Amino acid sequence: MRTARIKVAAEEGTAVYHCMTRTVNGERVIDDPAKEVLRKQLWLTAEFCGVEILTYAIMSNHFHVLVRVPQKSVPNDTELLRRHRLLHPKPTKYQAERLEVIEGQLASGGAEGEAWRRRQLALMGDVSAFMKLLKQRFAIWFNKAHKRYGTLFAERFKSVLVENRTNALRTMALYIDLNPVRAGLVADPKDYRFCGYGEAVAGHKPARAGLCHLHGGDWRHAHAAHRIGLFGTGSAPRSRGATIDPAVFEKVLRQKGQLPLTDVLRCRVRYFTDAAVLGSEAFVATQLAAFRRRHGTRARTAPRPLAPIADWGGLTALRGLRRSPFG
Repeated sequence: MRTARIKVAAEEGTAVYHCMTRTVNGERVIDDPAKEVLRKQLWLTAEFCGVEILTYAIMSNHFHVLVRVPQKSVPNDTELLRRHRLLHPKPTKYQAERLEVIEGQLASGGAEGEAWRRRQLALMGDVSAFMKLLKQRFAIWFNKAHKRYGTLFAERFKSVLVENRTNALRTMALYIDLNPVRAGLVADPKDYRFCGYGEAVAGHKPARAGLCHLHGGDWRHAHAAHRIGLFGTGSAPRSRGATIDPAVFEKVLRQKGQLPLTDVLRCRVRYFTDAAVLGSEAFVATQLAAFRRRHGTRARTAPRPLAPIADWGGLTALRGLRRSPFG
C-alpha cells in the first residue's frame, strides 16, 4: 500500500516541493538532445499547470525540480484555452479535439464543455498532476524517438515539502543546482545548460525569476547571492574537486565537528530527497499534525534536526532516514 504524499491542500495556501524521479534501474539514457526536450517540456508543463519552477537539474538518469504551487485559483475559459494551446497547438492522436470544437462546446454551456473544463481544472495547481503530466509527455516523446516502449521512469516520484522561507528554499535550490558539480560534469554550474542556474545565467527570464524569488531583489542581487551560496565566500569554483570523500564526513561526525555548508552540498544529502518535509521544527510539526488529521495515522516520526555536520540554519526533517544521510 502506498504511503500518502504529504502535501498542502490547494485551498490552504502556497507550497513548495522538491521533486525527484529516476529512470528504470537508473539507466543513463537521457542524453543531451533528450535533456533539451525535457527542459522545454518542463517549462511548458509548468505554465500549463499554473505552477512556478524555482530551479531544476536534469541529469542522465534522473531530474530534480523545485516547484512552487500557488494557492489554487480557478482560471476562466479563456485562460484554460490558452494553456491548452501550449501543449496541444494542433490535434494529435492523444488530443484529437480541434481547438475550435472545444471553444464551441464551452460557449454552448453543454455537458461536453463542462466535462472538458473539469478535466483541465483537475490538472491545475497540483504537484502530483504536474509531475505525472511531465513524465508522461516526456516518456511518450522518448519512446517514439528511440523506437522503444514501456516504462521510462521508475516508481513514484519523490517529493519533499519545503518550508516557504528563505533558508530552507535557498539551501534546497543550492543542492539542486550543484548536481552537475557533484556528478563531475562541470566545475561551475553556470556551464551546465540543463540546470536552473545555468539557464538563468544564459538569460532565460523564467529561470531568473525563480532565483529572484529565492533571494529577493533584482537579478543582479539574486545572481550574486546564489553564486556566493554555491561557492562560499568569493565567486571562483573550488579546486578540491566535485565531491568530498565520505570518510571525511564520518571523521567529522565522530569528532562532532562541522564542515562549511558549501562543501556539504557537494555530496549527496538524502534529507533533500527522502525526508518528506524540510523546514523549521514548527513547520515540520504543523505539517505532521495536518497529515495525521487527514489520514489518521501515527506512522510518521516527529521532526528531527539534521545531522550536525554543518550549520543548517535550524532546519529539521520529518522522516528518520534508515541509511546514512550522506553518500
